[in-house]
Amino acid sequence: MDTFVLIVTIAVALFFTYTNGFHDSANAIATSVSTRALTPKAALAMAAVMNLAGAFLGSGVANTVSKGLIATPEGRSGMGILFAALAGAIVWNLATWYFGLPSSSSHALFGGLVGAALAGGTTVHWSGVVDKVIVPMFLSPAVGLVLGFLVMLGILWFFRNANPHKAKRGFRIAQTVSAAGMALGHGLQDAQKTMGVVVLALVIDDPTRGFGIPIWVKFVCAAMMSLGTYAGGWRIMRTLGRRIIDLDPPQGFAAETTSASILYATSYIFQAPVSTTHVITSSIMGVGATRRVKAVRWGVAKNIVAGWFITMPAAALVAAACFYVVKLIFG
Repeated sequence: MDTFVLIVTIAVALFFTYTNGFHDSANAIATSVSTRALTPKAALAMAAVMNLAGAFLGSGVANTVSKGLIATPEGRSGMGILFAALAGAIVWNLATWYFGLPSSSSHALFGGLVGAALAGGTTVHWSGVVDKVIVPMFLSPAVGLVLGFLVMLGILWFFRNANPHKAKRGFRIAQTVSAAGMALGHGLQDAQKTMGVVVLALVIDDPTRGFGIPIWVKFVCAAMMSLGTYAGGWRIMRTLGRRIIDLDPPQGFAAETTSASILYATSYIFQAPVSTTHVITSSIMGVGATRRVKAVRWGVAKNIVAGWFITMPAAALVAAACFYVVKLIFG
């Protein structure tokens, strides 16, 4: 029975990774598709491959998720906590995907972990939650907004005398590279988050095994995220690619380059699991503001930011409710 519970929990974790893939695939490719630098199918295929590659490039984020946010729960109740956390994150992912709102799969997962842990009586490492989740949640969009603005200003100054049509053609080609870099960063960040959850499930099942990440865990998490990415997230892609601002190729390149840089820095330097959704959305806003402040549809942006703030508590509440249901059924 315990083995069956472990298998079911890992399967739910992989399904979360799949929803993360199609929910967040827009992060990597929306700008490239909206500027027609890449066709949708080519962009999705490229993003899937780069997500797969990015998942194998580090483990710092996975370690933060597996042991830095909540104390390791024990026994069947502990597995129930993990199951409920994943259920809360999945429900929120599907709800926000349905309404086309680019909320954060990452923060849905973190909210689910905290909510289920509190409901199950497991200690929450609040210092880790604040340092690795809450602070980056506020800082990364601010950095994306400012850095995107500055990068776009630099591009405008450097190419101020260039032929506009030739420059746009060149940036369409450059966007292939920047979109690949963004997708690689997405795999580096988001695939590792599920790896951390799977490792946590393995430790709950066998506390003596330690927190090392087996190669099969890396592969299946990366593969499921790639499959989800290839499935596409067209509702969210429209929001990022068109509803915030109508992007042109130089702006798309600037937004993707800014986002990828932040993802690499937070993963390798700070080992902080930041939201790729927050980073790319704020970068798009910063880039768009260089055209003129009113060029950004701030009403849409306001709704997106509001979704950021409610994601963690909403996922936490759903996860807590799921834990009580699981406890009621299985005792």
